Amino acid sequence: MSKFLTLLKSCLNKYPVVSNSVIYGSLCVAAEFTQQTVTKKVLPETSQPYDAETIGRYSIYGTAIAGPILAVWYRFLDQKISGTTVKIVAKKMIVDQFTFTPTLLVIFFVSMSIMERKPDIFQECREKMVSTFKTSCMFWLPCQAVNFMLVPPVFRVTYIGTCSFAWVNILCWIKRQGNAQIEETQKLN
Repeated sequence: MSKFLTLLKSCLNKYPVVSNSVIYGSLCVAAEFTQQTVTKKVLPETSQPYDAETIGRYSIYGTAIAGPILAVWYRFLDQKISGTTVKIVAKKMIVDQFTFTPTLLVIFFVSMSIMERKPDIFQECREKMVSTFKTSCMFWLPCQAVNFMLVPPVFRVTYIGTCSFAWVNILCWIKRQGNAQIEETQKLN
């Protein structure tokens, strides 16, 4: 196991954006795959195969969009606000949650809508942003406290990626809520 961690740390140090993007993208794909698997087990009448297009969209979002943004963001945040005292950790958590998270949620909803070729790429964002942000506060504030107090900077995106596996499962679930209603509304218009 220590050889793996040594290799991982080496890759993260040499190629931080690429390594973090691959890790984050893989975890996004795993989260969507998990959601599709759970949905099939809960709703056995949906015996259709896995939706590869949706899995592909999460791959693009995680690897090409969110992964690089997260890698650059945490490097920037660590440079601007360094340290692990309670006051500094609280400051990082507030800056992260209330400036970066809303931006990342908008990017998530809009980029997914673009990839889904929706006629109104902002509709889902308008409908789900507030409730998703509230949920993210309950989930991410404790995760970020651990991140900023205990996780070495080189492993921040990997840690966030691991937490994101759970979070993206939540996002996948949120994204699925109301999609049928949205599609019906669009057909009527």
